[in-house]
Amino acid sequence: MRPLIDKLKPKKGFANILHILISAFLPVLLYVLIRMHFVPLAVIVLLLSKWRMLAVKPRFWPANIRANAVDLMVGLATIVFMTHSFEASFQLAWAALYGVWLVTIKPGRSVLSISLQALLGQTYALMALFVGWPGAPIITLVLAGWSICYLAARHYLSSFDEPYTPLFAQTWGYFAAGLMWLSGHWLIFYSVVAQPTLLLTVFGFGLGGLYYLNENDRLSTFMRRQIIFIMIAVVIVVLVFSHWGDRPI
Repeated sequence: MRPLIDKLKPKKGFANILHILISAFLPVLLYVLIRMHFVPLAVIVLLLSKWRMLAVKPRFWPANIRANAVDLMVGLATIVFMTHSFEASFQLAWAALYGVWLVTIKPGRSVLSISLQALLGQTYALMALFVGWPGAPIITLVLAGWSICYLAARHYLSSFDEPYTPLFAQTWGYFAAGLMWLSGHWLIFYSVVAQPTLLLTVFGFGLGGLYYLNENDRLSTFMRRQIIFIMIAVVIVVLVFSHWGDRPI
């Protein structure tokens, strides 16, 4: 059952056009506020744009917040990226990408669209965590990693008739927390991408692909072995070619 917030969204006509225009204006407003160094105000504006989450009875708030968590993660991550991009052109590029998210990616309701939303939300949020707070305590990384991956998994599994959605989401969240704790002791960056972000993105894409193919009866033995091999290969490359000795925290 979809959250009640879906019933508040216009589907067609003038109201739908107005909704799209307002959505497209939000990245522009965030860009202007960040250029003026009003970052806290930009965060407040972003949160206020999600007022529909609470425009229902309180008992529906948890479901609506979970349903909008990925959208919030992408929005907050975009603010972090723009804040740490000192050139106007890069900030404008992040704002443009956020506009594409709001107008094109976020409204999708197909299985592939929701899968893309979950993957982008998790990746954006993990990248923003390390860009915005690279020296965060390990306990913070563990809690943030668990929350981000749990909410992304819930979003992904919402498009399937999966009775064990909470269990699978918690399992993925605990795996992310464990990886955060382990890699947090030797935090390594590949350009602007932290090692935990790379690994969790690869694992998330691989495991999500296995689940999708299995649910659609398209998971052959060859395909399963191929996906698992790719995930293992990425881990081996990371272990072999990372400079572990001179990057301790």
